[in-house]
Amino acid sequence: MLVDFYHLTASPLERVLPSICEKLLAGGQRVLIVADEALLDPLDAQLWTSWADSFLPHGRAGAPAPEAQPILLSSSVEALNGARNVALADGRWRDEALGFDRVFYFFGAETLDGSRAAWRALKERPETDLRYWKQQAGKWVEGP
Repeated sequence: MLVDFYHLTASPLERVLPSICEKLLAGGQRVLIVADEALLDPLDAQLWTSWADSFLPHGRAGAPAPEAQPILLSSSVEALNGARNVALADGRWRDEALGFDRVFYFFGAETLDGSRAAWRALKERPETDLRYWKQQAGKWVEGP
């Protein structure tokens, strides 16, 4: 299982996450976005307005037909849409994410300690392949 750690230093989550979702959808994949309830409304709005000429098709857990949504926003790690990709968008690691093929774990300065603890714990697990991404000159580069 691949776990991508995204350290948000220059661009906010609201700019980074839609780009990753767009790439997954273009590849015919689905994604579950998990965050605390307070963050779900702003993420929902951002997915509607990310690009002037389009939107990213998505829905919320608890709304009708979650299984039909290519992108599903939820406060729990339950892929009602059949996603094999999960984005942990609020900086909090959840071990339930280990059941997915790929994890996108976003964190910033305020959740740096938790991300370091998650990295150390996951590094001990032979089934996980970890990558750390940071921004340099406006581009994402893989770090040490």
